[in-house]
Amino acid sequence: MQKDDKLDPQLRHVAREGGTESPFTGKYWDSHEKGVYECAVCGHELFTSDTKFDSGTGWPSFTEPINRENITLKEDTSHGMRRTEVTCKNCGAHLGHVFDDGPQEKGGKRYCINSVCLLLNKSKK
Repeated sequence: MQKDDKLDPQLRHVAREGGTESPFTGKYWDSHEKGVYECAVCGHELFTSDTKFDSGTGWPSFTEPINRENITLKEDTSHGMRRTEVTCKNCGAHLGHVFDDGPQEKGGKRYCINSVCLLLNKSKK
């Protein structure tokens, strides 16, 4: 796990301060490479490329986590909205939010995750 004072400023802003990267700017929003997406802070496995889909939002979107036990969901009422925040269960990093507008045939969830909080491990397919 990286120490917080060693985190890249953008990763620190998103993962530790609950920020958001701009849409269509992250390294994985349009990636089609195979592998396992891990937490950029601690390396905890979060999502697989098999559950990634193009939501048109500009952020990487997934239908489900690699294991529900690897993430934590909590209510987020910031910015005058009511949303469900997704955090890494291992280190508490803010990852993004989950919404109920994903592909219905795959459960209807859209885990909208900031690219900066992810590292794609291509050796794990």
